[in-house]
Amino acid sequence: MKSKNRLTLWERYLTREIGIEFKACLYFFAILFFYCIYRMLQDSFDAEIIHMAEMIVTCYIIGYIQVYLFDNFDEADSLGLKECIGVVVCTVLYCLVSYFGGWFGKNMIVTLILAAYILITYICVFIIYRSKRRIDDKKLNEELQIFQTEHGKK
Repeated sequence: MKSKNRLTLWERYLTREIGIEFKACLYFFAILFFYCIYRMLQDSFDAEIIHMAEMIVTCYIIGYIQVYLFDNFDEADSLGLKECIGVVVCTVLYCLVSYFGGWFGKNMIVTLILAAYILITYICVFIIYRSKRRIDDKKLNEELQIFQTEHGKK
């Protein structure tokens, strides 16, 4: 017998897909920001559409890798060995695509700076997700106390 409170297979799949969509947008924005700063420092206020297309496709693919191979490491409770391996693998993938895609003129120094930037981004996102969970836990506990108080009086 199915419980009405349990998530269906479709709901679990949809939740993961929405998470991947969100990650792709988040990381695309972060990488595009880095790319735009790089272009402006090169005295260019133009962005290559092919580079942006490669960026978003890369973000989606790496989003799937994060979720399905590395158990959503940026949303983990703590950063263990598997999560750190995931961070490194995904960072290397971003850098390889950026280098071979010529996003930064195949400049190894800029690619290494991108790697550091992505690592910092992953750490920030990890901290944000952890903080959000803690806040949500507090809110749920407060709501539970209110519910218990109201229903305990009746």
